[in-house]
Amino acid sequence: MVTNALPNHKTGEYPRKGNPNTISAQNRTYSFPVNPKYTGNPKWVREPGVALNGVKFEPGTAEVVECDTGENYRVEAFQELVNLGLDFNNAHVQPTGAYHYHGTPTSVIEKFDSGNDLVHVGFAHDGFLMYYSKSDIYKSSYKLIDGSRKGEDCTYETRRNSRDVSVGGHHDGTYTSDFEYVDGSGDLDECNGITINGKYMYLVTSEFPYVSRCLMGEVALEERRSRPTTAQLFKRMDVNLDGKISKAEAKGRLASMFSQVDSNNDGFLVQSELKHMPRPDRTQRRSE
Repeated sequence: MVTNALPNHKTGEYPRKGNPNTISAQNRTYSFPVNPKYTGNPKWVREPGVALNGVKFEPGTAEVVECDTGENYRVEAFQELVNLGLDFNNAHVQPTGAYHYHGTPTSVIEKFDSGNDLVHVGFAHDGFLMYYSKSDIYKSSYKLIDGSRKGEDCTYETRRNSRDVSVGGHHDGTYTSDFEYVDGSGDLDECNGITINGKYMYLVTSEFPYVSRCLMGEVALEERRSRPTTAQLFKRMDVNLDGKISKAEAKGRLASMFSQVDSNNDGFLVQSELKHMPRPDRTQRRSE
């Protein structure tokens, strides 16, 4: 699939409250196995697949609440704590200009609805197809965890401000770690997949995980694009152009590993410190 990743449907107006980014064309090439191979071993992925219109699915977020007592909580896209500027397609825009779906791609479903309950909406990177059930008959096997969260003096930081957050109380779905997979509690497996009429497929659902966070098949070839250089990463995050990255400017893995990378503990990162950032371990699935 060769795509500019521009949505072929109406979207919310961007920039907008909660999302200051502008949709722009991307240059993406994806390859999917014609004969996918089911392994049954779930492998965590940040981008599980691509919609039929070339727009990627990316259900997780880069937003994190950090507590002085050591707890980190990854914020889900669908919650009331943070306004992420999602539009009516359950999508928004990354700083790179990439429009992407966090949940049910409403306009894609409308465009490709052939009248059947199952609507083909995309391709997972392991080659299995992604569907949406209009009847919502297939239920997720993820449940909210019993009990209460722990953490004191917790903070949510953005590039513009910082605010205190209370993480106490029951697990209500605000954070990824509020959920746990309970085998057999629903119709779908850990990756929101199911076998129907002898064919394995992934379902996009109205309930967590919304879009699969893992893949059950072999991934033959990942998206062909070069890894950004240290200089490119630094330039993207250095918003105020002061030659260093503050904790509020850091995003993604860098935000979660800020204290490890900040070798002199001065609260800022310079380009030389980024060179020593540990590479991600792709063999391990995230704990959230």
